Amino acid sequence: MGDSKVETISRLAQWRIDNFGPCSHKKSDPFKVGLWNWHLSIEKNRFFYIRLFPEPSRVSKEQPPFAKFFFRVSNAGANRKLHISPLFERPLRTCDDFVWPVDSTFHGRFIIDVEFLDLRIYPMNGGESISIWPIEGAMQSVSTQSTLHCLARMLDEGIHADVTINTADGTLRAHKAILSASSPVFESMFHHNLKEKESSTILIEDMSLESCMAFLSYLYGTIKQEVFWKHRLALLGAANKYDIVDLKDACEESLLEDINSQNVLERLQESWLYQLNKLKKGCMMYLFDFGKIYDVRDEINNLFRQADRELMLEMFQEVLTVWKPI
Repeated sequence: MGDSKVETISRLAQWRIDNFGPCSHKKSDPFKVGLWNWHLSIEKNRFFYIRLFPEPSRVSKEQPPFAKFFFRVSNAGANRKLHISPLFERPLRTCDDFVWPVDSTFHGRFIIDVEFLDLRIYPMNGGESISIWPIEGAMQSVSTQSTLHCLARMLDEGIHADVTINTADGTLRAHKAILSASSPVFESMFHHNLKEKESSTILIEDMSLESCMAFLSYLYGTIKQEVFWKHRLALLGAANKYDIVDLKDACEESLLEDINSQNVLERLQESWLYQLNKLKKGCMMYLFDFGKIYDVRDEINNLFRQADRELMLEMFQEVLTVWKPI
């Protein structure tokens, strides 16, 4: 890996410096996070200075990012020294907008991590800043919006609803046609002479009323981004149970977007349970390639006691691959 290359996963960027040596300044290659290409640079004077700034472009000029982020700097040796920055929150336009002086000297190999907690933009016509992550998605046409409005009314008002769903803590009404078109499992229920066809009732007692409503909102095409994010794990379970491939893929992509030290082990177990290879690979990279296994050393013991043996074997093989002798 070259000295100037920055690796990224989810909202984390990592720059491995093999040898800073006698030089006093070094700049990274551009790396993509969110809507922008970024650069990191380091400078050695009385302090060790780190800069983060977007690459000059039309996007960064017209809608500069308002970033919430922090840094970690560590040496790459066995005696790992870690420097963690304060949490920064500010607009970034040029290389002069942000610099972090680290009161320490690094020699030889070391690692710089920058983790973005949020990236916001200001609308071109003014107004409040908007986070790019919870609201990503294409604008829909007027005709699509009209159709979705009709579907929302059908669900919310129970217009010609012909099936009852009993959840863990309440009851919902829905439409067999929409459920059947969305899921081969539901289609089979109503096509064959099963109890669901006869009673027009479905038991979904492994979901709360709120989570099931989010599930139906997805099937009707009316789910809001914040609702999707709140119920991602429940929606993932429903997608797997009812064989809804697009929802399962959407949940996996979403869970990949905000991996961090607090949720990576849970995400790893979910990826194994539901056979989500991209999510599993992302969690493995976060833990081993990016060295975040050190941040979860206390929680890892619980994982070792509960996790599947084959998952443990994969983690061990990943350790051997990443930490092979250089």
